[in-house]
Amino acid sequence: GFLDHVALGNEEWNPWEEDEKNELVASQQRYEANLKMIKNARSHLEQTSLSVQIWGKAAIGLYLWQHIFGGHLQPADVTAQWREGSQKVGKTYFSFITGPSVVPGYFSVEVENVVLVLNGREKAKITYATQWLHYAQMLIQTHKIQHVAVVLLGNEQCNNEWIRPFLKRHGGFVNLLFVTYDYALVNEEDIFQWPLGVATYRNFPVVEPSRSMLRDPRSYLCNFLGTVYKNSSRETLMEILKQDGLDKLCWIAARDQWQPQETNESFKNYQDALLQSDLTLCPVGINTECYRIYEACSYGSLPVIEDVMTLGDCGNSSMYHSAPLQLLKTMGAPFIFIKNWKELPAVLEKEKKMSLQEKIQRRKKLVEWYRNFKAWMRQKFINTLENSFLPSDKG
Repeated sequence: GFLDHVALGNEEWNPWEEDEKNELVASQQRYEANLKMIKNARSHLEQTSLSVQIWGKAAIGLYLWQHIFGGHLQPADVTAQWREGSQKVGKTYFSFITGPSVVPGYFSVEVENVVLVLNGREKAKITYATQWLHYAQMLIQTHKIQHVAVVLLGNEQCNNEWIRPFLKRHGGFVNLLFVTYDYALVNEEDIFQWPLGVATYRNFPVVEPSRSMLRDPRSYLCNFLGTVYKNSSRETLMEILKQDGLDKLCWIAARDQWQPQETNESFKNYQDALLQSDLTLCPVGINTECYRIYEACSYGSLPVIEDVMTLGDCGNSSMYHSAPLQLLKTMGAPFIFIKNWKELPAVLEKEKKMSLQEKIQRRKKLVEWYRNFKAWMRQKFINTLENSFLPSDKG
């Protein structure tokens, strides 16, 4: 700009004008290149400005690491005593450790930020989880670590009062809590709802959608493989299926008692049922949210969900007013929600009339939604940690 101005004010011919202009352009380019280099160096520094170690002491940690983060673990053997993995996402370097050998005080802590994945379902689990929280508290007090977040497999009736004294807002040290089910204290400030996910404790795999999964006709209209509890809505469901002979069109395998561990055969049957039916029936158990919902999504089988509240303290929070399944509904889950299994025959009638092309479109939409849901949860998790753990620029 300056050279142009001088040239305009001077009518005499300047033999060096071209050289000066070229030099100016060259120096401008050098300046911009340097600026870019500084920016890159700065963003590189920013990119590695947070290191977080996740201590997976509940199976839900594997859903976080392998399904939501798409991370891997070494060794691959699920029975190994110690398994670990790492990956860099944005500004944050994440490492993950899990296995029976991950015991308080018996591994080196080399990060300032820790995410503890804990099970708070029942009394014995809470006792174990509390030991881990006391260990983390000691590390905070001795300045070995700076920040702690907790991912909690909450109680199915949302009775999670035991963890409140550990939260920062109640005088504790835990900065953030990500908790499953419709916990009424979710506030999107320091307490966030977290998805239950698939049953990783039964080694449910990360499923990559294949062309045949999306496009092939499926042999059954629907499936339900599970326990039928006495005097539950599941009994009603069984009666309705039998009444109209609908059980002949669906893959139904009911049992009287819950089995925590699958046999290889029963697990294969379950996966085949998801892959071979267009709909997966999801009756309520102790809580409306169940692993089956996410497992059906993995195989492109649309969940048909009994949309009723279960007994206990779960419900609407100050942020969400669509319990049960507030998180899934807020994220626009393309499921079929019904209030009573008497609505099922009409749903299956409609299903019979659908063309394969319509079903293919629906499957694609479901699988795409589930992929986006996991990506969104991952991004939200990372943003929340960064906003809480990184020093703010505000003065």
